[in-house]
Amino acid sequence: MRLELRHLRTVCAIAEHGSVSRAATALGVAQPALTAQLQRIEVLLGGALFERDRRGARPTALGELVLARARVLLPAVADLQADASRLAGAGPGATIQQFRFGSVGVPFLTGLTNRLEKQFPHALVTTQVSWSATELAEAVAAQRSDFAIAGVCGDASAPAEHGLVWASIAVEPIFVVLSEDDPNADRPEVELADLAGMRWAHTPGDGCFADCFAAACSRAGFTPSLLSEVDIVTCIDLAQGGHAAVLCQPTFRLMPGLAVVPLAGTPLTWRHLLGWNPASPAAEFAETVVAHAREAYTDAITRNPRYPRWLAEHPAFDPVATSTR
Repeated sequence: MRLELRHLRTVCAIAEHGSVSRAATALGVAQPALTAQLQRIEVLLGGALFERDRRGARPTALGELVLARARVLLPAVADLQADASRLAGAGPGATIQQFRFGSVGVPFLTGLTNRLEKQFPHALVTTQVSWSATELAEAVAAQRSDFAIAGVCGDASAPAEHGLVWASIAVEPIFVVLSEDDPNADRPEVELADLAGMRWAHTPGDGCFADCFAAACSRAGFTPSLLSEVDIVTCIDLAQGGHAAVLCQPTFRLMPGLAVVPLAGTPLTWRHLLGWNPASPAAEFAETVVAHAREAYTDAITRNPRYPRWLAEHPAFDPVATSTR
């Protein structure tokens, strides 16, 4: 006998209902038949999956291992079946549209993909993440991906090595994440110079943002004390503990123990870009994708209450761009 998906469903049902008898009732099978099936599965896997007594069935260590894997595999198979049914519903001979996105640091990716799935119900929309805008551009140029969503600081140019067309989606001010106990946490804005004594944490990424930050600090009269680059979870942990300040996008969701504070004078800005290969089939849908991306970004503005307030106080700053570069 080989292990099959139905066996994993059986194990999950027993664990969910806490006993073989209750699982048999839920599955609509006789208890002896389910008991026999469980025994065959245990023989196949080499050990008992449950400790059983009058109180019910509790997973053994081996059972916990099987359950952990099954809870990943079964939803993945269900998603595969749903996607296959959806694409098959497009009809014989239909062209299945794909939207393959590579992205880095994007606050509007979920909104963008949701909009595309609504407009193109038979399309296959997939995403992947990279810290490198250059890597994303290379994938689009090679048509391993359809669109790259990347960012650049200030007026820096988009990656130019691979002949992509880039559209500006939005330009935004850079805010700073501080501990809620920091003296600057409740201020409407904080001068960059007032953070001169802070240590700084940052996430990986290519481009010139680190240079732009250092230049902004120099204009404010100090040299920043930088930590080695860390992942986003560690950045949040450092900020919550008051051990570092972290630059962030203004759409950063508020979290316990943190304050997101605008920088006075907007010393740093970030521009979100969407790029595509003009020679690829995806280029036909570029205008639609750009429009959805801008709408998704506009919706993301409300994630952090300080961002809409800041925009209201700075009416000359229009975050949603309209130019193609």
